Amino acid sequence: MNISADKESILAVDDNPAITELIQQGLSLIGYHVEVASSGKEALFRATTSKFALVILDLMMPDLDGFQVIERLRKSGRDVPVLFLTARNETQDKITGLSLGADDYITKPFSLEELAERVKAVLRRYKGTAVAGINTRLQFGDLVLDESMHQVRRGEVEIDLTPTEFNLLAYLMENSNVVVSKAQILSKVWGYDFDGSDGVVESYVSFLRRKIDFTEPQLLHTIRGIGYSLRLPR
Repeated sequence: MNISADKESILAVDDNPAITELIQQGLSLIGYHVEVASSGKEALFRATTSKFALVILDLMMPDLDGFQVIERLRKSGRDVPVLFLTARNETQDKITGLSLGADDYITKPFSLEELAERVKAVLRRYKGTAVAGINTRLQFGDLVLDESMHQVRRGEVEIDLTPTEFNLLAYLMENSNVVVSKAQILSKVWGYDFDGSDGVVESYVSFLRRKIDFTEPQLLHTIRGIGYSLRLPR
């Protein structure tokens, strides 16, 4: 694999030691420092007492499952990026994971190359929310996004967004009054193709719409068969 990375710490969580060993060996070869945990309880303890750039989290574990781990992580205020690694491919499971604050998911069986690309993409998105850009403030109507402060407000209401939701909203605001396709969103926000799994875009647009369109006028619109647009109703 022709992939390089800075030395960043990743926590790989799976009750199958063969999986964690594979992840540890594969990602270590491209420059990541990988620590492992074999249960949900251990993962929760490690992730809340140590600093990791990313948590790769198995969904099915004997004590706390991946859903419970990420839910408790987010309630504790930890915003570490989480990539679900699971053999469960049901759409509802993916939507549940994303709604709890996961940044991505990859299904088993997987290739190390695909995992490495997903890891890089999640970290790149997450870093993008922490670095001030040239244009640090975007505004559309009463919706304001401040990139340098990582804050979003609609009117007087502050809106809490995950890093991925924040990046998605920034992209839509930068392209306000323009229809953007799912493929464009996947490329610009996620940084790679989901190999046809563009349902993740639908899920994230739905999450974002619930958060920003709590009042009139509705700003985020679905253009059936084409994509999405941030604009005032016609």
